[in-house]
Amino acid sequence: MLSKEEFKRYQKQIMLDDIGINGQLKIKNSKVVVVGAGGLGCPILQYLVAAGVGTIGIVDFDVIEVSNLHRQILYTPDDAGKLKAEVALQKLSAQNPHIKVIAYPELLNEENAESLLAGYDLVVDGCDNFATRYTVNDMCVKLNKPLVYGSILGYEGQLAVFNLKGSWNLRDIFPEPPAPEEVPNCSENGVLATLPAIIGSMMAHEALQVILERSTLPGTFLIYDSLSHSFQALKRG
Repeated sequence: MLSKEEFKRYQKQIMLDDIGINGQLKIKNSKVVVVGAGGLGCPILQYLVAAGVGTIGIVDFDVIEVSNLHRQILYTPDDAGKLKAEVALQKLSAQNPHIKVIAYPELLNEENAESLLAGYDLVVDGCDNFATRYTVNDMCVKLNKPLVYGSILGYEGQLAVFNLKGSWNLRDIFPEPPAPEEVPNCSENGVLATLPAIIGSMMAHEALQVILERSTLPGTFLIYDSLSHSFQALKRG
């Protein structure tokens, strides 16, 4: 059930005919874990919290740096040096007291991925390195968990929904991760402040679409060029 306070908070969503009370209850009863609380993770987390996702896990081992602040808008200069997962938990819990937020301030790897992801209905991957992306993807396949995937590089963003009702996964498109020397790491890449906000918001939107059982992205890999505002859609043959 929704409390009076929750009904008032989410009334604009509830007013949508294809959501209503039942749809809002689906959102409330869902459990979503977000891997990464950085440039992509901040808008993902903020919008899932605002929309009323009932339980949200945050997996991130990193600390906040001043160079993060132009795009990781959940944080302030006073947060520098603190763990992202713990700061995010505090701020998101204050943003919406009707939900449960759980912080996992640790590096997701092959040893702990199953324990971190198994208790959730949906995984959203906003991490910033290929090793973690492939570990998350492979564990979602093993656990049969749907995965909302996103990444950014330069002025380009990517978005997909993997492993939903038999749809493809990351290895169906890119069977192996690139060698470390073939791609610059996050610290070597420049990024305009708004690009992670655009892709992160799209990822949060698609997570809600999955929760509401109406996602149209499985089987499609979207590539977004922020300079021309153009999309390229790669589809499974």
